[in-house]
Amino acid sequence: TLGLQGELTANGTLAPGHIPGSAKHFLADGGTYEGADQGDYRGDEQGLIDTHLGGYRAAIDAGVLSVMASFSSWNGLKHSGNETILTEVLRGPLGFDGFVVSDWNAHGQLPGCSNESCALAFNAGIDMLMAPDSWKPLYHSMLAQVQSGEIPMARLDEAVRRILRAKVKSGLFDHTRPSVEGQFNQLGSAEHRAIAREAVRESLVLLKNNGSVLPIRAGARVLVAGSADDIGQASGGWTLTWQGTGNSNADFPNGQSIWGGIREAVREGGGTATLSADGSFTTKPDVAIVVFGETPYAEFQGDVDNLDFAPEEPLAILRRLKAAGIPTVSVFLSGRPLWTNPEMNASDAFVAAWLPGSEGGGVADVLIGDAQGRARNDFAGKLSFSWPKNAVGEPLNVGQPGYDPLFAYGFGLTYATPRVTPTLPEVSGVNVTGSIVDRYFVDGRFVGPWSLMLRDAGGEFRMGEEKAGASPRGGVTSRAADGRAQESARTLTFGPGGGQALITAGPVDLNRQANGEMALSMRYRVEQAASGPVMFGVGGGLVDVSSIFSQGVGQWRTIKVRLSCLRDAGANLAAVDQPFWLTTTGAFAITVEDIQLASNEGDAICPAH
Repeated sequence: TLGLQGELTANGTLAPGHIPGSAKHFLADGGTYEGADQGDYRGDEQGLIDTHLGGYRAAIDAGVLSVMASFSSWNGLKHSGNETILTEVLRGPLGFDGFVVSDWNAHGQLPGCSNESCALAFNAGIDMLMAPDSWKPLYHSMLAQVQSGEIPMARLDEAVRRILRAKVKSGLFDHTRPSVEGQFNQLGSAEHRAIAREAVRESLVLLKNNGSVLPIRAGARVLVAGSADDIGQASGGWTLTWQGTGNSNADFPNGQSIWGGIREAVREGGGTATLSADGSFTTKPDVAIVVFGETPYAEFQGDVDNLDFAPEEPLAILRRLKAAGIPTVSVFLSGRPLWTNPEMNASDAFVAAWLPGSEGGGVADVLIGDAQGRARNDFAGKLSFSWPKNAVGEPLNVGQPGYDPLFAYGFGLTYATPRVTPTLPEVSGVNVTGSIVDRYFVDGRFVGPWSLMLRDAGGEFRMGEEKAGASPRGGVTSRAADGRAQESARTLTFGPGGGQALITAGPVDLNRQANGEMALSMRYRVEQAASGPVMFGVGGGLVDVSSIFSQGVGQWRTIKVRLSCLRDAGANLAAVDQPFWLTTTGAFAITVEDIQLASNEGDAICPAH
C-alpha cells in the first residue's frame, strides 16, 4: 500500500507517481476448504483473525482506498452478502473508510440475486458492484430498488460518498494530469526494466546448494535444459491473456528469457552456454541448469487436489544428468510452493524462482558468478509461504497445531550461510490417481486417470499404455504419430462404418470452467476427409464440425469449442465422465494432440448442435 499508493495526507491527493490501492480478496480467499477457488472457509471468527486478517489490518492502517470482497464464503455465507464482515467488522474495529468493491459478477451468486439485480449485496456493504457485462440492467434495477425503499437512500448516499472520496484522494478531479499520461515510451523503459530485474534478483529463494555448486563460474561450460527459453511460462497467468497461455517470446518485445540472461552472463565471462530442452549434449558440460515448473494458469484453472508436482519429464532430465556425473541446478517456476522432494534429491542446488517474468537476467545475476566463481549477487529471498514436507501440505500456517513444513516460513539460504540438505523422503503422502480436470491428452500421453476408448458396432476397447489399438471390429484404430514432438500425437482412423473415439474416467464438474468461458481445445491434422458427418464435444453434448474438418486437409490446425456451447448442446457439465468425444458415420482419419481445456482468447467457436 505504501509503495504503490503512498502515504495519505490530510486535504491532499496522492503524490505524483502513485495510484490508489485495493486490498483483496477479503477475507480468507486462500483459506477455503480443500483450497477450492470461490470456496468456503470453515472455521470460527478467531481463526479468521489469527490466520487471515493480518495483511488487511496493515493495509487499512496504511490508508488503502478500497477493499475487494472475495467470491468465497464463511461457513456457507457468501462474503459479498455478509453484512457482519463488510460493515460491522470493516467499518467498526478495522476503521476502514474507503469503498468496498465486489468481484466479477459475484453478487449474482447470492440467494435471490442475479447478475442484473442484487439489493442484498449493496445493503450488506458492497459500495461498487463489478458488473462487466450486466451493468446496464443492474443500474435500472438498482434505481427501482432505491425508489421502492428496498435500498435506503442513506445507504446509496453512503456508497457514493465513499467512492467520490477515493476519486478525490486519487486526484481525478484535479486540473493537472499525471506526468506520465500519454508517454508510452515509459512502457518497458530501461529504468522500469531495471526495477523489474532487481525484483527478480531479490525474490529468488535458495532451498538447496550442496557442494556449493552455486554460484557458477562465468567461464564454465553450461548446459541449460527445460523451459528456460519460455518467457510465457516464466510469467504465468494474467499475462497478456487471462490464463497466460499461448504466449510466445515474440509477445514480449525487449523481454529476456532465463536462457537469454544465462547465455549473456556466461558469454561475458568467457564461458559457453548451450540450450538443450531435453538435456541432451555432445560435449559434457561442467554444470547443467534445468528450468521447469508449473505452466500458466489463473483462478480456478490453478486448483489442484494436492501439492504434488506431477510432470515427470523434468525429473527424468535431472536423473539422466546426475547419472552422467554432471552437477545440476534446478530453477523451479511456480505460483506456490509444491512438493518437489524427488526433484530436489536429483539436484545439487534448487532455487524457487516463482514467476520472474520477462527479466530472466535477474536469475542469471545471482546464479552466475564472475570469472573466478565469486558471487556477483547473493540470494536475498525468503519464503513468504512455508514449503510442504509432503504433498498433503497441511498444516502450512505458522502457529497452527502440527506445523512442521520442510522449509519454514522465512527460510532461505545464502552464499554466506551454506547448509547441506540431506536426502529427502520421496513418499508424497497422497493418492495421485485423482482426476485431472482440464488436461486429457498432452505430450503424447493420456493424463491419468483419463484413457482412450474406441467404439464400433461390435463394442468398445479401452486402451492402456499401448501405442496402437483398435475397436472390437476394427472400425476405429489408434496409433502413435509425430506432432510437435516424436509420438506426441495419435492418428485416429475410422472405417466405412464409422465409430467413436472418446476419453473417459470418473466424472468431474466443469461448470466453473464453462462460466469462465473455457473451451475444449484440440490440435489436429485431417489425414482423410470424412465421408459422413463428424461430431465433436463432450458426452451428451456434441456439435457438428463436418465443415471445419473438411478444410485444410494435411495441415495442422487448432479447434476450440466453448464449454457453454456444449452445455447448450445437452452436456451435463456437473458430471462429465467423457470430456472428449469424436464420432462419425463414415470413413475418416485425423491426427490429434493436446486435447485439453483452454481459455477463450476470442478464438473459441460454437458450431451448430
